[in-house]
Amino acid sequence: MKRQKTYILALVLSLGLFTGCDDGFTELNTNRVNPTSLAPSLVLNKAIISTTYLDGFGTLGMLTYNFGIVQQIITPYGSSLSGANYDQINNSNTPLVWTNFYRNVLKQLVAVLDQTKSDPLQVNTYNAARIWKAYVFMILSDTYGDIPYFEAGQGYTQEIITPKYDAQQVIYKDILKELDEASAALTTTQAAVTTDILYGGDVAKWKKLGYSFMLRAAMRLTKVDPATAQAYVAKAVAGGLFQSNADNSIIRHTAIYNNYIANHLAAREKTNFYLAAPFVNYLKDNNDPRLPVFAVRYVGAKGGQEQVAARASSDPKVQIGMPMGYNDVTITSTLAQNGVASLWDYSQVNLNTVLKLDAPEFHITYAQVQLLLAEAAVRGWVTGSAADYFARGVRANLEQMASYGAAIPEASIKAYLDAQPLDAGRALEQINTQYWVATFLDGNESFANFRRSGFPALKKNPYPGSEVKGDFIRRLPYPDSEIVVNSGNLNEAITRQGPNNLDTRVWWDKK
Repeated sequence: MKRQKTYILALVLSLGLFTGCDDGFTELNTNRVNPTSLAPSLVLNKAIISTTYLDGFGTLGMLTYNFGIVQQIITPYGSSLSGANYDQINNSNTPLVWTNFYRNVLKQLVAVLDQTKSDPLQVNTYNAARIWKAYVFMILSDTYGDIPYFEAGQGYTQEIITPKYDAQQVIYKDILKELDEASAALTTTQAAVTTDILYGGDVAKWKKLGYSFMLRAAMRLTKVDPATAQAYVAKAVAGGLFQSNADNSIIRHTAIYNNYIANHLAAREKTNFYLAAPFVNYLKDNNDPRLPVFAVRYVGAKGGQEQVAARASSDPKVQIGMPMGYNDVTITSTLAQNGVASLWDYSQVNLNTVLKLDAPEFHITYAQVQLLLAEAAVRGWVTGSAADYFARGVRANLEQMASYGAAIPEASIKAYLDAQPLDAGRALEQINTQYWVATFLDGNESFANFRRSGFPALKKNPYPGSEVKGDFIRRLPYPDSEIVVNSGNLNEAITRQGPNNLDTRVWWDKK
């Protein structure tokens, strides 16, 4: 009996012990440092950062297509690196803009808009997100044409998992509306959102960013809807554009948070990508002081292991661009005529300046804005001298080299400007060729403006295995994944826009 009482007592005590220990379990198991929600301004920052890719591999779309199409950076290698070098479809790299923007950037932007649209205290975050969303959709639509727009990013909030594709003409109309409304709605009456990664909450700069993006979007329509283009150029000018390089939209990098194009070319792809001959020759023929900032050549290198600092030279006189149209075998036929020891002896992008690991990346710049205004002036859409806009744009890009730790002396800037006056007889060619240089390493914008303007006057890639029927790649095809998950809407877009290949032109890319 005594033993039984002991057992009962032990049971009661144990039950009391467990009951007592249960108190505070919820508090104990709550992670006080792991947030369950983020401020919308921080999610917007993440979207902005993600726009320039989440890792080095995401840059392969740019490296294998955009840069090669505009003949600035090229590779002779195929397989996973094939693309514009061979004018062929590479299904691994054509979807990368689509994948990153829809799965990351737009998902984040839609979340910000959903959280802030009804909050009068977050007017600036809401409208900044609208501006960035318009910019992101420009890149997506410029790359692929008709895309999911109005229903995009609403899988979680509206359970729309098969969004319909909208026509690019409709998309651009709404992009311009969004930029107009959002830029105007930004207000200085609220406290600055100091966590803003671009401008530290400076509303005046965000307004200038919105109107500068509007100018870019308006100029896309020069061939297909000049009346709308002119009207929105006027609105952008009236709203207020970038006034100096201090207004540039920049993502700054560090030794920890790398420039991912630099990261990729400094590591596994270091020996694979080279500056293309058309780009090097243009800079060299015009004594352009940006050439040593952009280029380095490992003189005499006979293999990747010989691309060492002792051979490195950025002297403009020794730079030799890789010719278009060759693979890693046939390129050997060009060595003697170009005076290089091997394919590894051609000029590459300078990893000590524009592609340092901590080199900045630009979304839109004062230089680009001035060059677009120069074209608008040529068309009679804005007041002011086209020659003055042109000179300011070229100067601004030359001065922008200082952001890479490679400031160009004033004497060199003045000498170059004196040698490059705007010639009214070929003004559009000069302006847009300079725009090609001023957008170096922003492959999305270089590719878009090249198609829109037709400049620079590049020659077709002569690679014999080209899959392109026309002269140049005009767009990238939709991802194969869309065939599986959204085939009905995809097929409707293809019927409306044209075949899902490299030749089909987007709406604003009119012949």
